[in-house]
Amino acid sequence: MKITMIGTGYVGLVSGVCLSDFGHHVTCVDKDPGKIAMLEAGEVPIYEPGLDDLMARNVAAGRLSFTGDLARAVDGAEAVFIAVGTPTRRGDGHADLSYVMAAAEEVAQALTGYAVIVTKSTVPVGTNREVARVVARANPAADFDVASNPEFLREGAAIDDFMRPDRIVVGVESERAGAVMEEIYRPLYLRDFPIMVTGLESAEMIKYAANAFLATKITFINEIAALCERVGADVKQVSHGMGLDGRIGNKFLHAGPGYGGSCFPKDTQALARIGQDHACPMQLTETVIKVNDEIKRRMIDKIVDVCGGSVNGKTITVLGVTFKPNTDDMREAPSLTIVPWLVGNGARVRVVDPQGRREGEALLPGVDWQDDVYAAATGAHALVLLTEWNEFRALDLGRMARDMVTPAMADLRNVYSEQDAAAAGFTAYVSVGRLPLSAPEAPQVALGS
Repeated sequence: MKITMIGTGYVGLVSGVCLSDFGHHVTCVDKDPGKIAMLEAGEVPIYEPGLDDLMARNVAAGRLSFTGDLARAVDGAEAVFIAVGTPTRRGDGHADLSYVMAAAEEVAQALTGYAVIVTKSTVPVGTNREVARVVARANPAADFDVASNPEFLREGAAIDDFMRPDRIVVGVESERAGAVMEEIYRPLYLRDFPIMVTGLESAEMIKYAANAFLATKITFINEIAALCERVGADVKQVSHGMGLDGRIGNKFLHAGPGYGGSCFPKDTQALARIGQDHACPMQLTETVIKVNDEIKRRMIDKIVDVCGGSVNGKTITVLGVTFKPNTDDMREAPSLTIVPWLVGNGARVRVVDPQGRREGEALLPGVDWQDDVYAAATGAHALVLLTEWNEFRALDLGRMARDMVTPAMADLRNVYSEQDAAAAGFTAYVSVGRLPLSAPEAPQVALGS
């Protein structure tokens, strides 16, 4: 099939490359000439493991191309995917749909035959109907259907998520559109991956509901972690015990500095606004947003404690600033709250991150970027493990402790244990949801009292 993918951001580029690997002929469109030039030169503007090789293979096979000419790309296409950004709109928390609607109008003017216009971007309920109205107004003679096809890609594992999905959600209102979408995803259907066909509104809501639920799960275990510290429980044992229940599952139950990234923050905000607009407040989601912000500030308190009550004049080495490992994405990362606070309160901050520097240099002014973990720790007063990259999971803690001024660690991802840190020579160690070994035992309550 001939497919057009509008937008070469994270979702658009990964989706376009993977669809071309199915055997479709995909043209990716972007308004940024610099980005198109990079892609045509074989350079990938985002970091996603394996994407560069997959892209090169399909370009070489003649199935994948890049252009800034939307009209040429849409001409003759059987499906046109809109995969542009829907960031949180300043001031009111709504998803900004201006890029989606602008793309829809351009597509309408470029259509030369029947096509399914597929919204891949995460959009509020009712957006696809508005897309249909925009297209019909811009080109009353257009022969088209709209479809909602939300993405469920995890950064750092996006290719596997696309090729081995838990489900494919397709919202359509005509058999004709359904047949096109079925043909697009035929390679997955033949391998028995579930394709769920719904109405437009249900498909739009599934995406928001799924992300809000996962954000809630993360926030719940972070609140439990805070309580564990007060009562003497170990959150790692608690989350493991919870996760063994098949109704709960063990994913997204890892305590840490709160969620970030391109999806959960904006999607929870958007869902909260949708509820308010329809007089059906999403009270649980609104609380999740509030608590997640508080969790990031709670992490600052942990760093201050491990630094002896003040960070002023201290050299602090931060390991990892992207919102999660295996991505270069800094959007809404906890580091964007924590690191500026440290700098603003007099700390000299060194940062090591395998992929974060490209975006991070502009977002985190006043820090010293370094490539070597051990050099960055030398002469430091504290070590903060903020993103659990594999590179940080097997560090020579003894070497780091010997080279630090005061060997102190704030392990905000619970990668190590206090026993490991103490054996290596660290004199101060804090984590999330686990009491220090020196803490007094929690009072015992007799059964039946």
